[in-house]
Amino acid sequence: EVQKLNQQLEEKNGEIQQMISQPPYEKEREILRLQKTLAEREKAQATSDVLCRSLTDETHQLQRKLASTAEMCQHLAKCLEEKQRKEKGNSGDQIPTERSNQVFLQLLCLLDNETSLQALICNLQEENRMLKQKVAHV
Repeated sequence: EVQKLNQQLEEKNGEIQQMISQPPYEKEREILRLQKTLAEREKAQATSDVLCRSLTDETHQLQRKLASTAEMCQHLAKCLEEKQRKEKGNSGDQIPTERSNQVFLQLLCLLDNETSLQALICNLQEENRMLKQKVAHV
């Protein structure tokens, strides 16, 4: 066992001597290569950060738009209900107008948009998590 350990020690000493005996330009070349790699990774990280901030800002804008659109739809739905009540009062059981159908379709589209927005947010959060893992790994 001692002989085995001595042999491993000799191998390690040999590796150290080999590294020490490397010409200085080889060491400098390796240092430059590592610095270049580090600079590229820092640049990629900065780009990723800018993209994440941009997507976050866009997400917030879309959420505000969605909220205002939903508010507008609620207002339109209330107006439509009032109009239908007035029409029912005047003519009994009248079929909903084309405008009420349009409002209903708009409401359905908003629900679809909200779902797709939530999916986009989930995708962005997942991508952000993966990028953070890559940065931690680097």
